[in-house]
Amino acid sequence: MSYASIRPWRAGKSGLVLMVRLTPKSSRDQVVGIEPAADGPRLSVKVRALPDKGAANIALLAVLAKWLGLPKNRLELIAGSTSRAKSIAIAGAAADLDELLTKLTK
Repeated sequence: MSYASIRPWRAGKSGLVLMVRLTPKSSRDQVVGIEPAADGPRLSVKVRALPDKGAANIALLAVLAKWLGLPKNRLELIAGSTSRAKSIAIAGAAADLDELLTKLTK
């Protein structure tokens, strides 16, 4: 089974909620791809920032915004501020965001 066919996102109140696994202190900022996790698939993202005073969370939102081609103000960390497993709300039309994420994760 291909993990690209499993979606680490679901419909949210005003768009989608993306489940992410963050790796701080990486050699570069990058979206790695979809990986399995005990609680379901997650989008793996690496950032150079340290997990200190929210720096890694801020870097995560910046990396995701750039990867998605969306303004940073459309993304919000809604769960997991001190964990590697995070939930990110993405504001917008759920169908359009689903299509965008499907295209980017193929």
